[in-house]
Amino acid sequence: MTTTSRLLNLLSLLQTRQDWPGSLLATRLKISDRTVRRDIDRLREMGYSIQATMGPDGGYRLDNAGRELPPLLFDDDQALAVAIALQAAPALGAGIEEAAIRALGTVRQVMPSRLRRRLDALTVTPVGRPGDAAPRNVSLNTLVTVANAIRDRESLRFDYAADEDTSETGNQAPTPRRSEPHHLVSSHGRWYLVGWDLDRSDWRLYRIDRLHPREPRGARFTPRTVPGGDVKDFVSARFKGSHLNQWQCRGTVILHLPAQKVLPFANDGTVTAIDARTCSLEAGAWSWEALAASFGKFEAHMEVVGPPELTSAFTSLAQRYSTIGRVSEPD
Repeated sequence: MTTTSRLLNLLSLLQTRQDWPGSLLATRLKISDRTVRRDIDRLREMGYSIQATMGPDGGYRLDNAGRELPPLLFDDDQALAVAIALQAAPALGAGIEEAAIRALGTVRQVMPSRLRRRLDALTVTPVGRPGDAAPRNVSLNTLVTVANAIRDRESLRFDYAADEDTSETGNQAPTPRRSEPHHLVSSHGRWYLVGWDLDRSDWRLYRIDRLHPREPRGARFTPRTVPGGDVKDFVSARFKGSHLNQWQCRGTVILHLPAQKVLPFANDGTVTAIDARTCSLEAGAWSWEALAASFGKFEAHMEVVGPPELTSAFTSLAQRYSTIGRVSEPD
């Protein structure tokens, strides 16, 4: 065994348990106690914090933190998980995109060819920022299967679980689907597949946590162009219930609040300061009443700038809330 291989094996053993007797390390690596001590010193010189432990046998412990970040050792699934997280990093909106790209390049460069091929198939398109939706567990094997089908341009066969919205019908059995997969998308804590549904002859957005691939995959296909030509715009439009990346209903109000207090909660709305105490907010939603309700979260006096449909929506909401208030009053 070369010195490099021996050091990697030693590091791998130290990461698997808290304390290692020196004699046991020597036995596992088939080397002498003296060689173990020399290799421990080499790892310390590389930046790993390794403490000697007391006791009848004496041994070593790898501390979680050293003076600086040393080289890391990952198994196959860990390496892929890190790469997936780095590709999804732009969706965090934390200003780490450039660092994530550099880190992804570093990880890819040192990967063996078998892992690099799997990584190259995992092209993730982050859309938006994480919202209030709870993250769903997604099988790594499912992600890899879908990514490989996208890379190889092979249609997918899979069982797809019923939506929560249709659970009232009692028909929750997964339905078989066939799709030409085009893009993997991460958004709002969930993973999605953008694909052309072969049975419905239309574009669909599938939740990956509801998707269970079947083998073998289907026939090869020539990729179609996503409507509008931009997958981010297409997915954003679907989230807004539209075929275009814009809300169906848009309106403007004047809020009697300083702009800096409105900005953190404006989401994709446009805030314009009028003076130190008031601002205008232009925003959108899938319906006029939903838009009016979203303005109501600011709990401040407001004036409707327009359009008239927004004014009517406020009137409808007021009447509905008034009715609820009367029903809730005790006799």
